[in-house]
Amino acid sequence: MGKQGVTPHFPKLSQACATYVVVSPTRNEGGNLPNTIDSVVSQSWRPSVWVIVNDGSTDGTSEIINSAARAHPWIRTVQRPDRGFRKPGGGVIEAFNEGLKLVAGDDWDFLVKLDCDLSFGSRYFESILGRLLAEPKLGIASGVYMELMCGGSWREIAMPSYHAAGACKVLRRKCWEDIGGFIAERGWDTVDEIRAIARGWRTGHFEDLKMKHWKAEGA
Repeated sequence: MGKQGVTPHFPKLSQACATYVVVSPTRNEGGNLPNTIDSVVSQSWRPSVWVIVNDGSTDGTSEIINSAARAHPWIRTVQRPDRGFRKPGGGVIEAFNEGLKLVAGDDWDFLVKLDCDLSFGSRYFESILGRLLAEPKLGIASGVYMELMCGGSWREIAMPSYHAAGACKVLRRKCWEDIGGFIAERGWDTVDEIRAIARGWRTGHFEDLKMKHWKAEGA
């Protein structure tokens, strides 16, 4: 969105402008999870609630998220049993939906699906929510993510202009309701955009908002 290399100006916002909730399915991310927790806790505009769903992890994930919840009362946790196998696409959305139950009846304006292998700057959500508030027809949005290369450099992952990164996408509540949520299948993070566009919403990403993805896509 916008011209390459140009950072649109948006005014600094107050948390009174809108509220957002974050739901994070996670499975065996003990090594990366502290980066994500540090990023969310340090946000200039924090979520009203952050639900972290431990999807049957067998590493130290449970202890990490429980410790975060004790330190920050706006963090809630859900513990799911280990299904015994990885379930690409469907598994992560099943875990997400389990976490969503904790906030489904709450009063919020935006919903974030956030993976627990990312890190980002302290004004990431303030910036992206400001743009959503400024563009009423923008229903789904994200920044772009960078992956660590073998030589130690970070490479931006290219995406189609309409796409919002599945690892961290923000949805306007009305758009979320219009599309009926995510499908628990592979390709869920494109199907939601197709449904949104078909219902008159715009979707896409902002190239100046960067996230670091600490695990290779699909790993």
